[in-house]
Amino acid sequence: QVQVVESGGGLVQAGGSLTLSCEYSGTPITINYVEWLHQAPGKQRDLVAQITSSGMTTYSDSVKGRFTISSDNAKNSVYLQMNSLKPEDTGVYLCYVYGSIPTSVWPLGYWGQGTQVTVSS
Repeated sequence: QVQVVESGGGLVQAGGSLTLSCEYSGTPITINYVEWLHQAPGKQRDLVAQITSSGMTTYSDSVKGRFTISSDNAKNSVYLQMNSLKPEDTGVYLCYVYGSIPTSVWPLGYWGQGTQVTVSS
């Protein structure tokens, strides 16, 4: 199957920056899209950013202009550059990889375990 691993989280002061990484490995996958989602304490998961196989990107209104999603297909990786961080950005950031593998008729989605981001005021 496909393994998804996030990294790059940590503690940062408000106004600071972090870069999160999402690396997928295992069964070869043809990517449809990759997403970053944010789960604040006690809240549901919210979509932060998405990048498609063609490189199209979309962002939630709350991060537009501050976060940038990018991909490196050669490294099977997707990144989230987070600038001008705010305390409300605190939470777990999860990567969701959606695509097709040889043994499945339909595309499948794969989650990582998440990486914690804490923004202090």
